[in-house]
Amino acid sequence: MGWKSFVNCICITGILWPGVAPDRRYQPDWKSLDSRPLPSWYDESKFGIFIHWGVFSVPSFGSEWFWWNWKAVQRLEYVDFMKKNYPEGFTYSEFATAFTAEFFDPDQWAEVIRKSGARYVVLTAKHHEGFTNWGSPVSWNWNSVDTGPHRDLVGDLAAAVRKRYKPDVIWSDGDWEAPDSYWNSTEFLAWLYNDSPVKDTVVTNDRWGAGCYCKHGGFFNCADKYTPSTLPNHKWEKCTTVDKTSWGYRRNMHLSEVMDLPSIITNLLDTVSYGGNLLLNIGPTKEGTIPVIFQERLEAVGQWLNVNGEAIYASKPWRVQKENSTNIWYTSKGSSVYAVFTKWPTDNVLKLESPKSSSSTKVTMLGIPEPLKWKSSPGQGILVFLSSISLFTLPSQNGWTLKLEGVS
Repeated sequence: MGWKSFVNCICITGILWPGVAPDRRYQPDWKSLDSRPLPSWYDESKFGIFIHWGVFSVPSFGSEWFWWNWKAVQRLEYVDFMKKNYPEGFTYSEFATAFTAEFFDPDQWAEVIRKSGARYVVLTAKHHEGFTNWGSPVSWNWNSVDTGPHRDLVGDLAAAVRKRYKPDVIWSDGDWEAPDSYWNSTEFLAWLYNDSPVKDTVVTNDRWGAGCYCKHGGFFNCADKYTPSTLPNHKWEKCTTVDKTSWGYRRNMHLSEVMDLPSIITNLLDTVSYGGNLLLNIGPTKEGTIPVIFQERLEAVGQWLNVNGEAIYASKPWRVQKENSTNIWYTSKGSSVYAVFTKWPTDNVLKLESPKSSSSTKVTMLGIPEPLKWKSSPGQGILVFLSSISLFTLPSQNGWTLKLEGVS
């Protein structure tokens, strides 16, 4: 399928980029476009929510690529599903009338996102089968105003989450079947960066034509669930999904297929310590509700971030990202280094191999004001003594953060 899918982002972060110099004009070529600095709010945000919602949420079977799997490649399980549950001759377009969104409350969605600790949200404005979640004049009768919900879903959610803030992301996809010249990508981006209403705050990804992945654009996605093992030299994002097998909602989802909280936190740490942003996906129902299991996961992440967010938001990669064969990740902010660990040591002594101590070294745990005792390790690094902390009074679960000051 070769449709161009732009995914609008409505952000709830208040960190805005001052913009480019007013006399700077970007040319419609990659050398010029790639020289644009990335607005700083995006790197500082670290964590966003991805939402896949559309006509595919009606059959809610298999994945959001329902039409493709059913009609284009005719996968047996999809063909059988339709034969068993729908009359002969039923078409994909007939699902649109059942995309009702009668329980869609954009303010409640915004509150769920706020509680998650996410600083921006990316909503699928249009998925690959072309249905637009706004009243598009070039998608007649195949949009959320002409049929289905009969409302501008993008606009309604935008209004709910933009009551204070308005940075933007254009998250492009569906580009792989043609080069950027076919999509007129460079001309569009030059307009976006020079003359659009969001020219000073907008960020873009790297999906602008065959061969653009990991090469051109604002931040790099490279691939779905992209997870580098070394520190990239360009800002990047990992998009992954709470339902491990689908981006859209599935009625046939099982609990074992849902990421648990420790896995989500590990994904966040693996991403942020290597300089990336985590874009965590959920799939709402056709009625417009966020499944309770997704709400629970997002709220739990938010509770963890309430304690440990200092090590995440606006952080930078340290000289060491993760200690080999351990569950210890590092980030930094100014002169402070943060060591996040997800496995409590059985002897209450945590060995950090990478930090180099000094006479001014101070160690604290986020959420606990009293400094912790430590000493230099006989080999290298430091030993931190955790015995003074009662497991019953830990400020968080599934991961704890040590703030190290006076280390190199």
